[in-house]
Amino acid sequence: MSSVLFDTAGPRTRARQKVYSAVTLLVIVGLLAFVVVRFNASGQLDYAKWEPFVTPDYVVALLQGLLETVEAAISSVLLAIVFGLVLGLGKMSDHRLVSAPAWVVVEFFRAVPVLMLMFFLFATYGGDGGLSPYWCVVISLTLYNGSVLAEVFRAGVDAVPHGQAEAGYAIGLRKSQVMGTLLLPQAVKIMLPAIISQCVVALKDTTLGYAILAGGIVMVGKGIYLEFQNQVQTAVVLAAVFIALNMTLSWLATRVQRRLTGDRPVLQVRGDANSGTAV
Repeated sequence: MSSVLFDTAGPRTRARQKVYSAVTLLVIVGLLAFVVVRFNASGQLDYAKWEPFVTPDYVVALLQGLLETVEAAISSVLLAIVFGLVLGLGKMSDHRLVSAPAWVVVEFFRAVPVLMLMFFLFATYGGDGGLSPYWCVVISLTLYNGSVLAEVFRAGVDAVPHGQAEAGYAIGLRKSQVMGTLLLPQAVKIMLPAIISQCVVALKDTTLGYAILAGGIVMVGKGIYLEFQNQVQTAVVLAAVFIALNMTLSWLATRVQRRLTGDRPVLQVRGDANSGTAV
């Protein structure tokens, strides 16, 4: 039997696949064992180097730093969605006076590294009475991620079947009505994986804020490893925290996507000749 994309593996192929899987698993286990042995030989597994991460005072400090990191990520993501939506709609405008500036802004901030934006804002507008490091991070992430999301919104709207918009225009809807009531609700389901992926990027990029002395879990970790000289242990703990956050975010995104695509049918448009409405 064969599927649409490839032939079903036969007995010999399945046997080879099992062998390959077993060899891969052994290699991974061997690498992990090698790392553990090297860590033990170099003293990286000593309790003194891991003790700060089970000490209540340091745990509380890490949790406070984590709260600041999540707060910065949420603020930048919400602002980036609004900023990206405005720019995305601007790029799709029929008026060159609107689409051209939107195109320039999107291409510029997509090309500039986030860390350079943070340095620029902090050096230009930071300091006494200016922007705090927190807002330098949030604004930089908003500009970058908003520009990326603008392309996501544009691509999502373009991915909706063109017949939907044509049907809306045929029954007398304006372009704003077609966009707001027909295209965007359907495009959200298409764009959701890319939006969540960009949220993960924004969460990870908040760690760059330590370069301009912005608060967060990385700054707390820096203080810990400078005091205890446990850079490896700090990196492992922080990596585990971010992996857990990203997995949680991905799980929530999967639940939302399933609800949007499974529990609610995709909006379809057809003209009603008698009533002149869309259903």
